[in-house]
Amino acid sequence: MVGPATLAAALLGGCAAQAPSSTALPSIYLPLASNSAHIDVEAARDMISSYRRNRGAPPLTVDPELQRLAEAEAAAMALADRPSRAQTVKAAVERLGYANVNANLSAGYHTLAEAFSGWRESPPHDATMLAPGATRMGIATAFAPGSKYKVYWALLTAK
Repeated sequence: MVGPATLAAALLGGCAAQAPSSTALPSIYLPLASNSAHIDVEAARDMISSYRRNRGAPPLTVDPELQRLAEAEAAAMALADRPSRAQTVKAAVERLGYANVNANLSAGYHTLAEAFSGWRESPPHDATMLAPGATRMGIATAFAPGSKYKVYWALLTAK
């Protein structure tokens, strides 16, 4: 004869054995509010390029120099604990020989999905993602643990 405790253990054990295995979150949903977190640049490129294609704009490629500049700008904003002025950053990138420069500089989004959604809802940020003359991009985040924003973002697009 099987006792109630044995029966309950057997039933619960069977349930646990049949539970689906957990899968990793897609990188666009991974939290970026830690020192060890890094944005998935390729996923960002693919998401923004798909958005652009759906609206008649050409896809973007990641430009190593724009990527380096985005990383430096995100780090500078995190260090200063405030977003930079887009006009200042755009002028600096233009001095390096890029044309049609646009910049999304923001803070407070903790995942790529949040940033993308927020940028789509903001006409100036949306215009940066959809800039018709842009063919290249760089995107980066920086974590500021003591900041109310926690994560700073820099998206640069240019030709």
